[in-house]
Amino acid sequence: MSELANRIVGIYQRHAAAFDRDRGRDLVERAWLDLFVETMPAGRRVLDLGCGMGQPIAQYLVGRGCGVTGIDSSSPLLQLARQRLPGQRWIEADMRALDLGERFDGILAYDSFFHLTPEDQRGMFPVFAAHAAPGAALLFTSGPAHGEALGSFEGETLYHASLDPAEYRNLLADNGFAVLRHGVEDPECGGHTLWLAKRRAASE
Repeated sequence: MSELANRIVGIYQRHAAAFDRDRGRDLVERAWLDLFVETMPAGRRVLDLGCGMGQPIAQYLVGRGCGVTGIDSSSPLLQLARQRLPGQRWIEADMRALDLGERFDGILAYDSFFHLTPEDQRGMFPVFAAHAAPGAALLFTSGPAHGEALGSFEGETLYHASLDPAEYRNLLADNGFAVLRHGVEDPECGGHTLWLAKRRAASE
């Protein structure tokens, strides 16, 4: 399974045009994104992990007054993001090893974090914490229960994984985040399972 997870970057490199074509723009995520924006401190600097081509999510956040730093491992998708949202910052990098030396008011890992193995997912929570300002919002998608699942995209196997919800809660708490809302297979968000958390201030 870990070998399948390692192929994810190559899939989004090879099939960037198909992903751009097929990615819906109807923004079923709007209600959760609005909660995310409303939870953030006033600066509204967002770190978007697995940003893809920046549409529709980063584009919506920019329209809500956010400044976006997008991280992705697919150079073709980032090239599209740079063309479409040139006023934002787009960086080719592996989220697992990210160390920007900056803190953000919001961190987003939407339909990206869940391509990592369970062990790599556990390792992301210190990365979230290292890039989160006090009071920062964190929004990510996961599966509904512990396990691994295989999908398909353009004829290639697409790996997904999830931890148990209790483990996510523990990882968030251990890294200074309080869960604000957890939606399991939300029918109003395309069946996504989502977590919205807030970075606690040092005094909390």
